[in-house]
Amino acid sequence: MTSSSDPAFAFPRHVAIIMDGNGRWARRRMMPRLEGHRQGAKSVRRAVEFCRRNGISFLTLYAFSTENWQRPEGEVSGLMKLLSQFLDSELEELHSNGIRLKVIGQLHRLPSVLAARVAAAIQRTSVNEAMTLSIALSYGGRQEILSAAQRIAAAVKSGEVNEEEVNESLFSAYLDTAGMPDPDLLIRTGGEMRISNFLLWQSAYTELYFTPLLWPDFDDDEFLKAIEEFRSRQRRFGKTSEQIEGRERGA
Repeated sequence: MTSSSDPAFAFPRHVAIIMDGNGRWARRRMMPRLEGHRQGAKSVRRAVEFCRRNGISFLTLYAFSTENWQRPEGEVSGLMKLLSQFLDSELEELHSNGIRLKVIGQLHRLPSVLAARVAAAIQRTSVNEAMTLSIALSYGGRQEILSAAQRIAAAVKSGEVNEEEVNESLFSAYLDTAGMPDPDLLIRTGGEMRISNFLLWQSAYTELYFTPLLWPDFDDDEFLKAIEEFRSRQRRFGKTSEQIEGRERGA
């Protein structure tokens, strides 16, 4: 395997991860589902450290979808508590490492205590520039796009925006991810091969990587495998291979 210490080993700028498989990890060990989520939190820490160490500037993690509100009440409340504990335990280390925290999604649906801690954590790390950790919390890609369209329509109606100004760049500025580059690589653990309403607009040209490994088992070696697969692909963005190869040769 290529070493991450190799100066020729190029890392993507933005990685997004669908962290799937916590419940199955616990079930296979005859443990409560929440124990799988606790172990998954350790994988979050490893992934953040990996990105910080290797110069990946943006990491976006799918922590809780809008559809996840349909899960059993006990699991949802347990997840909210774990998220709150994660912020409490990791905030100062994130801050000391220059990591800015961003949270995307329908935050108004969160319990008030958690929402307050999220707001405090975002404020605490707002000036950091070494890396951005974005957590998708009560997030859905379709809902995000719909909300952006509604706000643009309102801006056009009020005269704040001219209809002729509405383009991809302006639309992106109304998304939750405004100011962030689109993900270069999207990883999904757990064996499912779909993106489950995650970053639908932003992933138009994102490279997708699926692994059967459950999220609590996702470690640095597995992250490197995903990066190596990403590096083996040619990203053409609608152009031909000849055009891309010519540009790389400086032709």
